[in-house]
Parts: sequence; structure tokens; C-alpha cells
Amino acid sequence: MTIYLDHAATTAIYPVVAERLVEDLQKLGNPSSIHTAGQTARGMLEGAREDLARVVNCDRQEVIFTSGGTESDNLAIKGLYWESINHNPDKNIIISAYTEHHAVIDPIEWLEKYQGAKVHWLKVDERGVVDLDELEQFVKDNQDKIALITLMWSNNETGVLTDLRRVVEIAKANNIPVHTDAVAAFGHTDVNFFPGLTAMSLSAHKVGGPVGVGALIVSRNAKLTSLQQGGGQERDIRGGTMNAPGARAFASAARMSQTKLSTEGWARHELLNHLTTGVTRAIPSARFSRGSAPGVPDLAHFTFPGCSGDSMLYLLDQHNIAVSTGSACTAGVARASHVLIAMGRTQEEATGTLRISIGRDTTKTEIDEFLKVLPEVHAAALKAGLTA
Repeated sequence: MTIYLDHAATTAIYPVVAERLVEDLQKLGNPSSIHTAGQTARGMLEGAREDLARVVNCDRQEVIFTSGGTESDNLAIKGLYWESINHNPDKNIIISAYTEHHAVIDPIEWLEKYQGAKVHWLKVDERGVVDLDELEQFVKDNQDKIALITLMWSNNETGVLTDLRRVVEIAKANNIPVHTDAVAAFGHTDVNFFPGLTAMSLSAHKVGGPVGVGALIVSRNAKLTSLQQGGGQERDIRGGTMNAPGARAFASAARMSQTKLSTEGWARHELLNHLTTGVTRAIPSARFSRGSAPGVPDLAHFTFPGCSGDSMLYLLDQHNIAVSTGSACTAGVARASHVLIAMGRTQEEATGTLRISIGRDTTKTEIDEFLKVLPEVHAAALKAGLTA
């Protein structure tokens, strides 16, 4: 049996959510139809919207269902940018950091290349913490030229948290919209749509829901230019036939995930401490990537000098242990982690990484088995060097 320690990539759908999803998928009705079957589907969709709104502490009208985190990020970043330049072409600066997920970095660079956007990439320290003093000064110097700020709630590779409340304070004083990619944080730390946030991206499969469902929480006071035309569903922000069964599955999983976090959060901290202590004892040269910075309680990211993270991943897989070297979206790409490079690591350091992420059913016994085989795996990877 596989010991699965890659829950940051995706985690198992809750069995009760899967059962209900199968039932819901067999119910006929388009939520936009006005007959009884359609309105039954509409009721399912709106019930899900209300449930998810309660989980993230927002108004139900602020929940826009999407296909996942990548669409939500693109919709927020491009939609806010276009809305900004439509009103004032000089407000074309986007502020972000190179430690973001590629679902944020890539649309920003696309806007820069094809739409005339200017980008200010904030510095991060060696732990991956964004320099908010730099943000404050840059905003003060360029307040009339900034279209939006987008910074993730928790880093998907290292788990480090961003002080979003301070980000919002800085932005609010200058009337700048703030978007956060909360995909890696939702269900793993206390996430809510607090006053001042403009938009927040979420994904279902990270919290025990189905793949292919997500949400963008958009403030009632915000306007976004839609990425697509046709239909006008979802507040005219996101068109297309609405996925009522997927929405209900997402909302149910989000609610269950929140409950588990409130009741089992401390246990996750204890398990993570056991993991991180065990790794550094087994491999003294291993470096816990985020150091003393605050982070989510169920993700540990390490660098192992002198060896390839891919080598360690493959060797662990032979022991039926599943981990990752970083974001699943860039797995198999022969390049160093852009997150680690932004944190000041060398190319060699940024290729010798492992991300171990625990889930709701991860046990101490599974962690102990991982720790048991780690020295052997590390020694073999070290012998192979950086050739993998």
C-alpha cells in the first residue's frame, strides 16, 4: 500500500462527498432553465453558494464558481487589470512576488508581454517571506499607477504564510485592489474573506472535493472585466453552464475540511513537528526551507545539498512512498524551483528539494516509515549526485 505524503498536490475526495456527487450527477436540469428540473438544479447551486459563503465568511453573491484555482487566478488578475486600465491607462502596474504559483506568475507575464502591463516583483527573504516594507514604500511612491496587488496566502511549495492583513492595510489607504491565491491555504489554516480583500481564489480538490471545481470570491464593490463572453452567468463575471453538482460537492468538502481543521489543527502541528524533527535528525545537512517563518501545519519543504530531489522522489516511490519536489503543476520539468531561486538559493540547492505534505488521514506510523527509509534514499541520491 502506498504511503501518500503529497496532499498539497491533491487530496482524496471525502467518501460521503463522492457518493453524493455521483447521485447529483444523475439529476437532470440546467440551473438557468425556468422549469422545475432547472430550478431544482438552481436550488442545488445556490445552496452550495450559500454554504461556501458561510465557510469563508463572505456574502453569497460574492461567490463565483469556476473550474479551479488557475481559472480563478486568471479571472482575478486579468479582470482587475483590464478594469483598471479601462478607467485609467496609466494605472498599469501589477505588484506580486516571484514565489507565487505559476497560475499567478504566468498571467502577469502575459499581461506584461501582450497588454502593456508593468510589473513590480517584491523581494522575499531567505525564508520566503515577502518584504512588506518594500511594498509599503513602493505603493507610497507609485500609488496613482498601481492596478492591483496579488500575493498568495500560503506558498504552495514551502507553506510559508503572508501577512495579508498588513497587505490590505497598505493597499486600502491607497484604494488599490488586492487579490490572493488562497488555494494552498484553504483548509490548512484559518482562511476567510476579511474586509479589504478584493478577490480570493480557491480550489476544491485541495480540500477533499472533486477536481475541476473552484471559486473566485469577489467583493460586491469590485468590478472585473470578464475573460469570456456568452451567457452572463455568475454575475456576468464568468459565463458558461453552471456546475451545480460540482459546486455542492465543493461546498460540502470545504465545510468538512474547516471542521477538521478546527478540531484537528493541533494534531497536525504535532505530526509536522515529528516529521521535521525526524528529517533533520536523520539527515543533519537537510534544511527546512521556511525556517522560523509562520506556515501551514501540514507541509514541510526541505533542501538536501548535493543530490537531486527527483532522484529522492523516484527512490521513495520504489518504497511506495509518494512525495513531491514542489508544485505538481511543474513536476517533470527539468529546472530548479523558481520559489527557491527567489528565496536566494543556488541552482543546485533549488534542485535538491522535497515537499512532504500530510493529509487528514496521515498517521504517525506512515511518517515513521518515511523517516526509516529516508537515510538509505538520501545516501543513494547523494551518490548519484545532481545527474537525475
